[in-house]
Amino acid sequence: MSNVQNPIVSREEWLKARKEHLAQEKEFTRQRDALSKARREMPWVKIGNDYRFQTASGEASLVDLFEGRSQLIVQHFMFGEDWEEGCTSCSFWADGYDGFQVHLGHRDATMKSVSNAPLDKLLAYRDRMGWSFDWVSSLGSEFNRDFNVSFTEDEVKDGSATYNYKPSTFPMSEAPGISIFYKNENGEVFHTYSCYSRGLDMLNAAYHYMDLLPKGRDEQNLPHSMSWLKRHDQYED
Repeated sequence: MSNVQNPIVSREEWLKARKEHLAQEKEFTRQRDALSKARREMPWVKIGNDYRFQTASGEASLVDLFEGRSQLIVQHFMFGEDWEEGCTSCSFWADGYDGFQVHLGHRDATMKSVSNAPLDKLLAYRDRMGWSFDWVSSLGSEFNRDFNVSFTEDEVKDGSATYNYKPSTFPMSEAPGISIFYKNENGEVFHTYSCYSRGLDMLNAAYHYMDLLPKGRDEQNLPHSMSWLKRHDQYED
């Protein structure tokens, strides 16, 4: 891990620098609010496919996943059909969002994690990790393909997979993402938004706490940015 040493100044000088940075933070907050407003105003696409999912309660449709609410958040969790464990980075994100579904429910929103692996594998891994969020299997459905988070072996090999809205050299058959859906009073479902890649960054609370630290994420000298990461039950200390 890298060492840092910034200039040491008086409290008065530090306060001056902090207020200057606060002005930048406030401008960023205003820009973020404007971006969120623009996101909510985007057009929608009506869902015509009858996607089916396997849940702990049996087979379910996309409409069923809303659980009577009008908004649905789908966390595309990387877990392939023949994998024995869920993706390490997706598990890192899950550590952050596990437990807050009850709060979303009070804002007319349901959240589900969706993966291609068989349901029994998903639930066994969830138990191992100590999570409680709802996890469903899309195995046998075109759902993951249609939302560009599952690829064929040929697409991975020749770089023809579409990921983050462009041809991609994503190195695996499964990719992470988030998709948002809305259901109207007639039961019609619409796709309103999806994000992938660094678009998911803002949804990882641990990373944003790290961003407050003197060393930040401290990943710049690693083989790749997340090479330090392990599943939370695999760290040695």
